[in-house]
Amino acid sequence: MMLSDEELEALLLNGESDRVERKASASDRDKIRQAICAFANDLPGHGKTGVIFVGVNDDGSCSNLAISDDLLLLFSQMREQVQPFPTIRVSKRNLTGCDVAVVEVDPSEIPPVRFDGRTWIRVGPRRAVASPDEERQLIEKRRSRARPFDIQPVHGSVLEDLDLEFFRREYLNRAYAPDVIERNSRGVEQQLAALGFATPDGVPTNAGILVLGKAPKSWIGGAYIQFARFDGVTLSDPIKDQKELSGPLHEVLRYLDEILRLNISVALEVGQLASDVKHPDYPLGALQQLVRNAVLHRNFEGTNAPVRLYWFFDRIEIHNPGGPYGQVNLGNFGQPYLTDYRNPVLAEAMKVLGYVQKFGMGIAQARTELANNDNPPPEFQPETNFVLVTVRKRR
Repeated sequence: MMLSDEELEALLLNGESDRVERKASASDRDKIRQAICAFANDLPGHGKTGVIFVGVNDDGSCSNLAISDDLLLLFSQMREQVQPFPTIRVSKRNLTGCDVAVVEVDPSEIPPVRFDGRTWIRVGPRRAVASPDEERQLIEKRRSRARPFDIQPVHGSVLEDLDLEFFRREYLNRAYAPDVIERNSRGVEQQLAALGFATPDGVPTNAGILVLGKAPKSWIGGAYIQFARFDGVTLSDPIKDQKELSGPLHEVLRYLDEILRLNISVALEVGQLASDVKHPDYPLGALQQLVRNAVLHRNFEGTNAPVRLYWFFDRIEIHNPGGPYGQVNLGNFGQPYLTDYRNPVLAEAMKVLGYVQKFGMGIAQARTELANNDNPPPEFQPETNFVLVTVRKRR
């Protein structure tokens, strides 16, 4: 819930602290992201909202910054580079006679939160990178907080159920800045816990099993993608090809890309200038965005259903066993920039592995690529417990 003007004015007038930061402008965007990260980590343990006031000088006077809608949109998108995603609220307020952009940041339920591969914290009125001991304190905070599915422990599993070699060789180097890894003496258990792949006690989480597990499906029943290609337009038509894509996340997504490439048909049109123009029946990028979106936002609780990719003669259907979540509902589903994360650690992993470039833009990008390829726009059927996406063949 947003703070009132009276609450914000009290914080603003009290100066910078471990809950308040002032900025005269938005010129140094990385420092604002660092501040978002630090307030989300809430190392002091206030359990209260941290606030960034943009448009205010260090002494609290007004910097007369023009607070436009584009500026507010910029701030709202800043959380995309902070992982796991914090909850923020952005608004324009008039405080003590000054127009100010207010960025409110709630404490994260699953710290530590990172920006640019570093865990930022608030130490009094200044920001700093967390030490190993401070990061350990943040990990311990998870014990007493409600946790999403992907951060919950998989009881009975042990660290040997994870591909620790891939974690050390590939994932760790992508998730953390090189200098942080070099000066950090943490063991693998703490590294896994810091990234949400294990509990502080060393038990793999659902995210750990999904991203690094040697056999994720043996622990999480719906952890696979079902692909089927039909020789017709109905489920009763003969099946030309079918596959089950299972394994750790990076292998499943790589295999999925191969299947999409193999099944897209490309027609050649010879132009008047003897140049060949390629016309795929579906643009690869659009299909990648829509299927990855289903993998990211699916619900694993209460169902063992997989993500299903059904390829018919005239269309492709993508079935996601997870309805709208959080601030996304049946009425606003598919609107640009509107997104929420049922599986925040899994979302972070997809970005670290390079399968997501910018959050909240997948559907918009798919729409653009389909239009550029002369395909009809994607059709969305969101329901309480699932989402069906239909992509029609190129005209």
